[in-house]
Amino acid sequence: MRLRNDTTLIVALGIAQTLAWASSYYLPAILADPIARDLGISSNWVFAMFSAALAISALLGPRIGRQIDHVGGRDVLCASNIILAAGLVLLGLSHSLILMAVAWLLLGIGMGLGLYDAAFAALGRIYGDAARRSITGITLFAGFASTIGWPLTAWGLHAIGWRWTCVGWAAAHLLICLPLNAIFVPKVRAEHRVTMKAPKPHIPIDRDMVLLAFAFSAAWSVTSAMAVHLPRILESMGATQAQAIAAGALIGPAQVVARIIEAGVLKRFHPLYSTRLACVAHPIGAGILALFGGGFAAVFALLHGAGNGILTIARGTLPLAIFGPKDYGYRLGLIGAPSRLSQALAPVIFGLLIVPLGGYVLLVTSGLSLAALGALFLLRVPSPDG
Repeated sequence: MRLRNDTTLIVALGIAQTLAWASSYYLPAILADPIARDLGISSNWVFAMFSAALAISALLGPRIGRQIDHVGGRDVLCASNIILAAGLVLLGLSHSLILMAVAWLLLGIGMGLGLYDAAFAALGRIYGDAARRSITGITLFAGFASTIGWPLTAWGLHAIGWRWTCVGWAAAHLLICLPLNAIFVPKVRAEHRVTMKAPKPHIPIDRDMVLLAFAFSAAWSVTSAMAVHLPRILESMGATQAQAIAAGALIGPAQVVARIIEAGVLKRFHPLYSTRLACVAHPIGAGILALFGGGFAAVFALLHGAGNGILTIARGTLPLAIFGPKDYGYRLGLIGAPSRLSQALAPVIFGLLIVPLGGYVLLVTSGLSLAALGALFLLRVPSPDG
């Protein structure tokens, strides 16, 4: 019975996470240009507000994690659906820069309440040390967020316009995600809740915390940069536009395949080992691309996607394996805040770097990946007896 209930929760959360990512993080890639044209502004303003939203979600992370540690994730995830829906409706109604800024403020709060870190913290609150299976499970679903979200958003853009597309995504939050989170995420019993008046837990920012935060920050800078600039980078390395687009389409499936391997084979090992393996995938792919040219863009995309797929799981499982379930949500928020800020800044910084460096920007991304790997090698795998 427990396995069936666990599987139901994984499926429900996986669907909710897929729609949450598709309607927030992956939205600007399709809608930034039409929004900018309609409002008479540069699309850079849209991306700047998106980066600000990510920064807001980063700053809220520790507080949200602490809330989940205290009362569980059900109410937090449900609140995220309501706030994301409100932000999307307001975005659809925007006719000025100020109104759009308020919409992205709400979306930033909603992303902080409702994306991976919050979902991982909720699962950690439910399962404790045994949360690795469920964390991997929901990432198998959400790995298709861009694969599903981009075509749906593009279809909506052409069929009903960007404004009604935003309203449609808002409806998905209220009609699909909210019921899934409300029904299937268990409510923490009153006797197991911790009052928010309790003293803030003391989590020392020790060597392992700093190393892990740095590793995730460096690795997610690369992920965020590739999500925005991959086609330009591949074309500057000699790939045709068709090859670059085809390579980009392989990243989502590569992520999912890597997560299946993690769930089936790598689960026997401490997640630190799979995280180290993930960090070398991008530099190896970049090396192959540099040696053999743009015709190997697909190979690079497969390796990069596979590494990113495992890194997503490690974001939840590695802190749990190293530090344990106590104050897990709060700790996850502290560790994740720098990486979310890096995700917010990376598209802008790498956009500036691509102009003088072109494809040589892969030296920078590979250097960041190897720096993350170095930090992970400085971490110690805890012994089974603690």
